[in-house]
Amino acid sequence: MNNDNGFFRRTVLPNGLRILTSAMPHTHSVSLSLYVRTGSRYERPEEAGVSHFLEHLLFKGTERWPTAKEIAETVDGVGGMLNGGTDREYTVYYIKVAQPHLQLALDVLSDLVRRPLMEPAEMEKERQVILEELAMVADSPPQLADLLLDSILFPDNPLGRDVAGTPESVAGINREMVMQYLQKQYIPNNIVMAVAGNVEHEEIVRAVAKSMADWPGGSPADWIPASSPNGTRTAVRYKTTEQAHLSLAVPAVPLNHPDRHSLGFLSVILGEGMSSRLFIELREKRGLVYDVHTYVAHFLDTGTFNIYTGVDPKNAVEALKIAIRELIQLRDEGVTSEELTKARELSKGRLLLRMEDTRSVSGWIGAQELLLDAVRSVDDVVAEMEAVTLDDLQRVARAILDPARLHLAVVGPYRALGPGLDTRPWLLVWTSIGSMTRRSSGLKTQTYMSAGSNVAG
Repeated sequence: MNNDNGFFRRTVLPNGLRILTSAMPHTHSVSLSLYVRTGSRYERPEEAGVSHFLEHLLFKGTERWPTAKEIAETVDGVGGMLNGGTDREYTVYYIKVAQPHLQLALDVLSDLVRRPLMEPAEMEKERQVILEELAMVADSPPQLADLLLDSILFPDNPLGRDVAGTPESVAGINREMVMQYLQKQYIPNNIVMAVAGNVEHEEIVRAVAKSMADWPGGSPADWIPASSPNGTRTAVRYKTTEQAHLSLAVPAVPLNHPDRHSLGFLSVILGEGMSSRLFIELREKRGLVYDVHTYVAHFLDTGTFNIYTGVDPKNAVEALKIAIRELIQLRDEGVTSEELTKARELSKGRLLLRMEDTRSVSGWIGAQELLLDAVRSVDDVVAEMEAVTLDDLQRVARAILDPARLHLAVVGPYRALGPGLDTRPWLLVWTSIGSMTRRSSGLKTQTYMSAGSNVAG
């Protein structure tokens, strides 16, 4: 089956593997992105971290290149870049090389996913590497705050835990579990190969078919639906830090929702960039923070609208009040036409600049095909952005930016309630959120306290 819409071309092999190409004749590079429809959302609790563990292991040696060193030398030897990443809803392996080395790049990716050695000794070494990765996250308060927030937004759910799992779950992953996961999820009808650069579609299809057409398909596991918040609205993790790290969010819209651009524009206006409302109010006017920003996360069936800032613990309450006040003001009073224009042009500019890079284009077409079974062109997305109105922003803000749905995570020098512990700073934060949101929207807040557990895993 073939599709051609001008921006990209698509062919599906008989075994279900999808091949997408986007021709960029002016470039000297070619990028190949191999997307697998699997990630932490596909894992049962006892498998937590197996997607990420497997991704690491595939770089440790293949039949053609038996060691990690040989794989790295092969790609480095032609000036290329090779990497991979595991997310909640996909795993990706990508390689970028000069165009004459296209076949080598395809050979490397094919061998990684089809013929990994999975040596037991390498697995044990990589287990220690992953435990160090988890320890690194545990030493990063901003990341801890985000993970803690996820745990109350999506309780008892893969979306509520670290993609890499926990030290306990990583310790329990064995070779049999990894091999079963590989055989179940890494099958051609669960994979997209996306290629961008100075390439011919037919040439790519022939090359991919040569190395992957004999790969048998199967029935992969599906993703686990998101859970709903269970009433716990605030969480704190004690850590001896110089700053209090505050992470707030409200539930939002999924990946393919028609209001995603409107919500993205609201994030730009509130907290993306040095001219955003929160940056001006908290940093430029008051000098309370160095970093404050907002962002939107979209998943297949849900999403979040997030605010983060780091602040001196003695100023945490004031900063929190200001952030919530700005959120409420954005919801109640709306935005100006000038703000809408700025948000639209910023978002369009980011997209258009990204599309000059072959790696970004291969990622653009590959991820959309994998997650949505469709690919929007850049022109399609720009047209959708152009169609957003002030009324759209007001409607979306009132529907989503509701302080009664706010969740807060705090990482900093606040201890759990107990004898001999200084609870005043934490109680001030709790009181601040509770009083402000009760006045505006009738919020009832519950608290979750963590006085030493490793939230990040």
